[in-house]
Amino acid sequence: MKIDINRLHHLFFIGVAGSGMSALAQYFAGMGKSVSGSDRYFGTGVADDVQKKLETAGIRCFEQNGEGIVADLDLVVVSTAVEDTVPEVQKARQLNIPIIKRSELLALIVDNRKTIAIAGTSGKSTTSAMLFEILDYAGWEPGIISGAGLIKLIRDGKIGNALTGKGEWLVIEADESDGSIVQYKPEVGVLLNIDKDHQEIDTLLNIFQVFKENTRGAFIVNQSHPLAAGLSKDFHHDFSVDEVSNAGYKATNFRQQGLHIHFMINGVPFMLQTIGEHNMENALAAVAVAATLGVDVSVSAEALAQYEGIYRRHQVIGNKNGVWLIDDYAHNPAKCAASIRACREIAPKVIAWFQPHGYGPTRFLRDDFVKEISSALRPKDEIWMSEIFYAGGTAVKDISAGDLIEAIKQDGKHAYFVEQRDDFPDRVRNHLTGNCVLLLMGARDPSLEQFAGQVWNSL
Repeated sequence: MKIDINRLHHLFFIGVAGSGMSALAQYFAGMGKSVSGSDRYFGTGVADDVQKKLETAGIRCFEQNGEGIVADLDLVVVSTAVEDTVPEVQKARQLNIPIIKRSELLALIVDNRKTIAIAGTSGKSTTSAMLFEILDYAGWEPGIISGAGLIKLIRDGKIGNALTGKGEWLVIEADESDGSIVQYKPEVGVLLNIDKDHQEIDTLLNIFQVFKENTRGAFIVNQSHPLAAGLSKDFHHDFSVDEVSNAGYKATNFRQQGLHIHFMINGVPFMLQTIGEHNMENALAAVAVAATLGVDVSVSAEALAQYEGIYRRHQVIGNKNGVWLIDDYAHNPAKCAASIRACREIAPKVIAWFQPHGYGPTRFLRDDFVKEISSALRPKDEIWMSEIFYAGGTAVKDISAGDLIEAIKQDGKHAYFVEQRDDFPDRVRNHLTGNCVLLLMGARDPSLEQFAGQVWNSL
């Protein structure tokens, strides 16, 4: 099926409240297309804020009951979570309306615009946002399609995960979790890291090799990460936090002071209002790409000094009674460990709470979660978990978050299982000290923002 996106007039997105789907819906609305969509969370109160922001962007929203599927639609787009049995899919087929997956539509966008695709198992959203801010500051008016909202755009009343942009360049996240990354043929490809997440390492290496081969121009990798370094195309464009590396862009002299980080890139000082060495690497990647395109490193430093972060990526909710509350999207072993370590520089005690998502992913990464989280905890630190988030569908529920907690306890760490997360604020209260960080971690569950508000109100 050959689709010319420039000839599309009316698109419908099933599952439009999801981060990936809402981004594409907003992108096409920004192109002047007629866009509508539905979501199972509409009408439940869970996605009210998302619905309001989509409607403000000119996107008509429907409950997922089929009423939005009409004969004049040019295209119906489905997320990977939407099954063929959904009534709207059935109705679209009855009306002979073409149906494609989100990743296929994103591949068509990439084919029609100069695109920088950010890949890797960690840091894609943050690096994409940082690169967007650099190019925007430099006056390039880029577009972005991301998995998380930029605070800068959220303040303007947007979801913040997409902007069509008037310039020639588009920044996107290239997702490896479902293998869809192999469909993209970007002008510039970026590989941040390769860690076990959704797929085994051998599978990921094959996927990223295809991504490299499909990249039409510069392919930029993290020389600090051995597996990523093995896919290097030209070390002059690569980046590294290893001082002895021959990469063209190197970050050195890292230090964190409270909620700020400082470092140097090729001799230029940087200061960002965020935390963690992993965010230095994310910034370094963005700077390397911008420099490859012609933006001076000093301009990137000026841009990132104003960077406000992205939604639920070490988002500081505030400090109450000596407790810093931080909300984070960390959801795989490496991300959870990095998130905990970043918070250790803020206070002498970190209490981390984590809600795993999906029984299959939790089972697949069980031993990695135990190893990585245990290694990140200091003697006074604590890890709490609530039961695995279940989004529906067919799943074998033969593992519990409590199993992970028991294994972490065996490593001699302070670990606690509180099955119902609504019980967590009361249960943790006596564990809070006058100078500590309460870190909330989890993904995929659209109610996590409300939960962070609930915890904040309880402090």
